[in-house]
Amino acid sequence: MNGLNNPYFAQELSVHTEDRYDRALKRCVDRLHEQMATIGLRNPKIGTDGNKWIYCDGPDWVMGFQSGQYWLAYQLTGDAAFRNAAQARRPEYRKILENHRFRDHDLGFQFSLHSVADWLMTGDKEARDMGLSAAFALISRFRPEGGYIQAWSPFGANDPERAKFTNGRMIADTIQNLALLHWAHKETGIADYRDIAQIHAQTSADHLVRGDDTTFHTYLFDPATGEPMRGETHQGYADNSCWARGQAWLMHGFTQCYAYTGDKHMLDMARRVCSKAEALLGTDSVPVWDFSLASHETPHLDSSAAAVMAAGLYLLSDQDIPNEESDHWRAFGNRLLDGLLETCDLTTTEGAQGLLAHGAAHVPAGRCDAMLPYGDYYFIEALMRSQGHTQFFW
Repeated sequence: MNGLNNPYFAQELSVHTEDRYDRALKRCVDRLHEQMATIGLRNPKIGTDGNKWIYCDGPDWVMGFQSGQYWLAYQLTGDAAFRNAAQARRPEYRKILENHRFRDHDLGFQFSLHSVADWLMTGDKEARDMGLSAAFALISRFRPEGGYIQAWSPFGANDPERAKFTNGRMIADTIQNLALLHWAHKETGIADYRDIAQIHAQTSADHLVRGDDTTFHTYLFDPATGEPMRGETHQGYADNSCWARGQAWLMHGFTQCYAYTGDKHMLDMARRVCSKAEALLGTDSVPVWDFSLASHETPHLDSSAAAVMAAGLYLLSDQDIPNEESDHWRAFGNRLLDGLLETCDLTTTEGAQGLLAHGAAHVPAGRCDAMLPYGDYYFIEALMRSQGHTQFFW
């Protein structure tokens, strides 16, 4: 771990006082409460230049992150207003379960942070049933010929180009959805949930992680035979580049897989992609949206990638690893949180509806430098993990 020689990591961890992170966490909870009436039953999708939310138009992969923030705030405060705001969104989640057109690989992002959270926090049996239905829908996307969960779906028979793009494709993001399957296995004892999660994680390790420990965003298999074909990007700079949030998903995701299974290979993969992110970050504390940008490209920051990375690093530091290594990953997480607080924090900005600025949703499509609900969720998760919280919904 080359960062051990960096003066940053030589500092006593106590220099990063818990008080700073605790104050930031309380500001996040206050912002959520302050904006609750404005947001209503809507789910934020992306921010505007004025730090206001644009909302999801129906079911969307990002919709779970508002519920997730409310459940975390409820866990921290016991304030029933947060519980009620999360539970009031249940009809939107029923729409996903009732219509296959709304279902893809992001069922974990949606239902772990809404229905599973509800079950764990309140014991609501309908919420448990919804979570299990979502888990079954997710394993139904498994492609045994290639050993992966297919990411996206064709829109229908009249869009052959979309079908050509989606069929046979896995993506880095999916590893974060596997927690829904591990939870379902724990609840039911049905081996398919655990086995498919483990197979997909291994395929991610085999094909999404390159030999130098940078990562592909997506990987394409022959839809008929499952033969591995090539790595590509969708939201990154280029097929051979390293999209920062994709690296972050795998940092957090491989660590989750180890925490659930005890599989030492998953721990090794987590260490590898975290070490590579550290090297790619250099002296920065908030990553640019892609680590392989050409010099003429605008280096937009991605606060969401930093938040996901920080949460994953704290999770890794809490695993059964040597103390020196644990301190190292925690210090790296602190570094990222400090960068977010110094560069991207909106919790002291009057009128801002979200928590973090400078998120890069999809730069090739022009969506950058904005608040993002997933950045906000992982910011709260990282702050909580920095304070020693270990009970989450995945």
